[in-house]
Amino acid sequence: WLAVPFALEHKSVGSIITTWPEWRGHIEKYQEVKWIDDLLLLIFGGIPWQVYFQRVLSAKSAQQAMYLSFCAAVGCIVLAVPPVLIGAIAKSTNWTATDYDIKQNITSPEAQKLILPLVLQHLCPKSIAFIGLGAVSAAVMSSADSSVLSASSMFARNVWKLVFRNHAGEREVLWVMRAGIFFVGAAAAGIGILVPSIYLLWILCSDLVYVVLFPQLLCVVYANFTNTYGSLAAYIIGFLFRILIGEPEIGIPQVLVLPWFIPSKTFCMLLSLFTILFVSYITKTLFESHTIPAKYDIFHCLVNIPIETMPLKESATNEEFSKLNVNISSKTKKYDNDLSYQTLGDTLNGPYSPSQETLAYNDSR
Repeated sequence: WLAVPFALEHKSVGSIITTWPEWRGHIEKYQEVKWIDDLLLLIFGGIPWQVYFQRVLSAKSAQQAMYLSFCAAVGCIVLAVPPVLIGAIAKSTNWTATDYDIKQNITSPEAQKLILPLVLQHLCPKSIAFIGLGAVSAAVMSSADSSVLSASSMFARNVWKLVFRNHAGEREVLWVMRAGIFFVGAAAAGIGILVPSIYLLWILCSDLVYVVLFPQLLCVVYANFTNTYGSLAAYIIGFLFRILIGEPEIGIPQVLVLPWFIPSKTFCMLLSLFTILFVSYITKTLFESHTIPAKYDIFHCLVNIPIETMPLKESATNEEFSKLNVNISSKTKKYDNDLSYQTLGDTLNGPYSPSQETLAYNDSR
């Protein structure tokens, strides 16, 4: 916003109103579905991002997080205006009257990626260009370091500690996170150098988040009966169909051809959502009706839940149980053998504790 007035006042810039037909662009009729698909991707695909949840979880209260999200939505609209104006200014500029090397074709793909720095350098005062480029660099680096930190911390906590090293200490997890920062940063730098378009890379990342993660988040929040089996099946199905549909921009061939009126990304997302709901319902029904024995619950998320998964002290209070979504006043569930596990209340497909088992056993006696 700071650079726009200075760029508009430059003597080489014409009226963006008179050049409106040149820079407004147009959407062909056969591209309407694709634009709607991309619109839904940008709206819903931006919700499950780790960097967004870092900000939400850092809020002091749920109400503050809600207001923060609403303000961010308005801020996205407000901050989308300057890029449009800068693009219109670049289109309305007589570049032969500037100190830009006109031998280079500004309409080439290489130059189009540099429109913002070109406008700041050649159409704005040096001080404004310095502040503008510094602001862009700061914004990019803040997003980059938060992404690298979130990726490495998720690997250290969710993969290293929960999957490979359950008894790893905080010091070990910290060193794994430090190593993850190095490798993730190196991989990100390599991708940034080799990939021709950063915007395309960002869209591809949003694509996978929209197809794979958004249905998972939706079900975690609003569908309590979903479980690990449905989640894994949805992950595989959604990712597989997205790969089969292809992405010509990055060289992935199109194997599965959909009719033009079907939005491909939204189709994969809905297919993933249906898969997690259907598979979760089927597995939950089969296990709880004992059609499938409890020993085949290999993910330990429905009936074959180990006692030590969530240890609690024996003097657990109602408040502590409520934090774990455990209803201590509800009836117990019994399984097929006499000495089998008895869980106390509906734990939302989660594990129970030894104190729960003690209470349930005493009730059964």
